[in-house]
Amino acid sequence: MVDIAFYSITGQTRRFMNKTGFTGYEINDADPFHEMGRQFILIVPAYDDDMMDSVIDFLQYKTNHDNCIGVAGGGNRNFNTLYNHTARDIATGLNVPVVFEFEFNGTNKDVENFKKVVNDLGTK
Repeated sequence: MVDIAFYSITGQTRRFMNKTGFTGYEINDADPFHEMGRQFILIVPAYDDDMMDSVIDFLQYKTNHDNCIGVAGGGNRNFNTLYNHTARDIATGLNVPVVFEFEFNGTNKDVENFKKVVNDLGTK
């Protein structure tokens, strides 16, 4: 299975992760310098770029940039074109796909679908 790294500001992304039952590495603002050491999916909330400094530091640390194979994003559809813009921007910068999008902390169906994405990526 592929690993997961995630960043949560308001707790929505953490709640989504908890629902999945997957164990993931939570990027820490105080010390974002953690090397994943193998392929992973990054999950991020949709926030202004200046709030993503810890995620950028994490991605620039050692081999994390090369090991990220996809980005998932949580957001709020009320923000229209800004819905999950952070995940899309990071994916574009890393030249990897956006593998999943969910609103707020995800529905039960979102959790089920995300688990399938993670499992499918882990078998490739």
